[in-house]
Amino acid sequence: MTRAFLFPGQGSQAVGMGKELAQSFASAREIFEEVDEALKQKLSKLMFEGPENELTLTENAQPALMAVSLAVVRTLEREAGVKLGPAIAFVAGHSLGEYSALAAAGTFSVADAARLLKARGQAMQKAVPVGEGAMAAILGLGLDAVRAAAAEAAEGEVCDVANDNSEEQVVVSGNAAAVARAVELAKAKGAKRGVMLPVSAPFHSALMRPAADAMAARLETIAMAAPIVPVVANVSAKPERDPAAIKRLLVEQVCAMVRWRECVLAMRGAGVDHFVEVGAGKVLSGLAKRIARDANATAVGGPADIETFLKGV
Repeated sequence: MTRAFLFPGQGSQAVGMGKELAQSFASAREIFEEVDEALKQKLSKLMFEGPENELTLTENAQPALMAVSLAVVRTLEREAGVKLGPAIAFVAGHSLGEYSALAAAGTFSVADAARLLKARGQAMQKAVPVGEGAMAAILGLGLDAVRAAAAEAAEGEVCDVANDNSEEQVVVSGNAAAVARAVELAKAKGAKRGVMLPVSAPFHSALMRPAADAMAARLETIAMAAPIVPVVANVSAKPERDPAAIKRLLVEQVCAMVRWRECVLAMRGAGVDHFVEVGAGKVLSGLAKRIARDANATAVGGPADIETFLKGV
């Protein structure tokens, strides 16, 4: 069996995430303490207790999701010797999850990953005033048709394809009015539904250029090592191991489309037959089941999940 770890992105956060892990495993508590110290913030308390409106702020949600993912990874390593390389052949993360994947693979330290994601969240929120941008999930229409709808809807504004999540789910992002037009055009082209997403900024669109510039400057200050295993990057949908290339792709990722469907297919083509989502939620394992129907996909986010997973290792 060849496994890959998948790391969730924004939207998977929920008050209480990581609490049972911290109560059950010292290795998980270590991660939460490292992140709290790096940020000089009691992020773990916010994760465990809320309030929800503070946790969902982009600058908090991004490092919080990374912390839970890495707490699961460290627990699997310490409790059962599940290590990247011998047991896990690839890692990949959706949007901010790419930083989690890189930290798990040793490219970034936990502290640096936390600080980078805090800065990334702040830069993304600052790039576009609240209310001016929007994102919408188009369901039941393929990438090419959604791309055509987005281009037609732009009308001089920004309307980009942000996420190619699966054959049945493509996300558009940009100016709020343009995204609303794209939803209606997609429906006219045969989409089953268009769902406006509860986000505070138009992620992965050209409107994020100021955030990309900010991350380019920030990444220049961070030490990066080659990952232990290849990281399948959002922008290239290919396994990457060169730190310079990874840095460039992380900057491009801020504005570029997340090629998640292609990332999963690339790993499946390389022999992965078991996708393991580590961290909060079950979004990516659900997508993996739809993209690579002949592979297994599981989610590991709490003590019970870890126990179940280890029985199959």
